[in-house]
Amino acid sequence: MTTCTQRSVVAVLAAAGLIALTACGSSNSSSSSSAAATSTGAQTASTPTAAAAPPVPAGTCIHTAPATAAKPKTYAAAPAVTINPAKTYTATLATSCGTIVMNLLPKQAPFTVNNFVFLADQGFYNGLTFHRVIPGFVIQGGDPKGDGTGDPGYQFKDELPKTAYTLGDAAMANAGPNTNGSQFFIVQGADGVKLPPKYSRFGHVTSGQSVVNLIANVPADTTTGKPNQPVWLYSVTITTR
Repeated sequence: MTTCTQRSVVAVLAAAGLIALTACGSSNSSSSSSAAATSTGAQTASTPTAAAAPPVPAGTCIHTAPATAAKPKTYAAAPAVTINPAKTYTATLATSCGTIVMNLLPKQAPFTVNNFVFLADQGFYNGLTFHRVIPGFVIQGGDPKGDGTGDPGYQFKDELPKTAYTLGDAAMANAGPNTNGSQFFIVQGADGVKLPPKYSRFGHVTSGQSVVNLIANVPADTTTGKPNQPVWLYSVTITTR
């Protein structure tokens, strides 16, 4: 995997008046399958056991680091598709600002949902952070390096939406066409809704948009969007029905 120069997640394109989301990944990654996702049984919480998230009072953020912070794995290639698009997949994100629940969209984006489920099942996201938070735009996380340059060791193809983004949509950050990896964002405000359909949408927040709003508004660097104190993603738990 090649090294990559850090890119800002948010770039203001003055000529077009657009805000672009990017994530930096490896240039020699493969989209072929060599890893297998873990089982997705009926109504099963399949994520490996992680240290329990500390209690978070409603409407606040805490600054407690995860009890364990294992280094995320990297993989030689994208996972084999094992999800069943006929089933319902729910992701529960335990963060240091509260809980976010998302319905995933396997019929609209089967490869992207399969990737997210695989990484969650592997415990990849446990102990990472939301490394970019932009009020009125998005919150972004899922980077094992925490600086916008990390990935799981592979890239996979786009599954671009046919309709506009809405508040609470979850989509993959990327560094250009077909460069999806592990980084994702959740639309928080009007500027996020205006994004062009260049990011694979794979889920939608059904509970905890107030938590998304809270994360977006934590004190952060106004240039890079990096929070002054880490916003932790303690765990991502997948439930299948």
